[in-house]
Amino acid sequence: MLFSIITVCHNAARTIAPTLRSIQEQTWTDFEYIVKDGASSDGTQQAVIDSGIPGLRFISEPDSGIYDAMNHAMSMAKGEYLIFLNAGDSFASPDTLSHFAEAIRRHDYPGIVYGQTKTVDSERTVIGDRHLRAPEQLSLKSFADGMVVCHQAMAVLRKISDRYDTSYRFSADYLWGIHCLQHSRHNVYLDECVIHYLNEGTTTANRYSSLLERLRIMCRYYGVLPTLLRHVKFAYRSIRRGSIG
Repeated sequence: MLFSIITVCHNAARTIAPTLRSIQEQTWTDFEYIVKDGASSDGTQQAVIDSGIPGLRFISEPDSGIYDAMNHAMSMAKGEYLIFLNAGDSFASPDTLSHFAEAIRRHDYPGIVYGQTKTVDSERTVIGDRHLRAPEQLSLKSFADGMVVCHQAMAVLRKISDRYDTSYRFSADYLWGIHCLQHSRHNVYLDECVIHYLNEGTTTANRYSSLLERLRIMCRYYGVLPTLLRHVKFAYRSIRRGSIG
């Protein structure tokens, strides 16, 4: 099959319904859907089972956190491309998977296909564009400016995907993205919003710790001095935006 869509969750009964619905609505059906649940006790399991999504593979058991769960789910995957869709996030359109598939076949199975992301609130109202916009040309160098492509907005060739480094609690997805870019021979841009991202995730709730982890990763891969200088520019832009606003 072409896609393995993966959702990891724990006690997500309040947020998972839009995720399940967006998968049910996809016009492209050549996918499997893997849900790794961390032994939820709030009705999440029943919601997933009741969804009746074709190709559903469901497992519920304790894990050591979101990235451990992602590794477990990834080890089960059989699709050629991986898409991680967290509980509360959704595809932007019923045709999103179809557009991914068209790009994959038109460009001879690239390493990464990616698009833009909009944030939504709990009522599914679009708040606006994600604070970092995906560039039209994506390379390893692009991630020196941060995770410029949302984790959920990438379809990644499974054979180039590393396991998540679980020593990072909040930013292993950023490091994972760097590793995927290191192994990708070609990246393809979809000039459209592909993901609606719920603006209340684990990383959002732990922003300071996440930023510190990300800074460590940046220094490791892009150099200490260039990274620090880049962050001075980031801070200046943030101050300017605040003064203009």
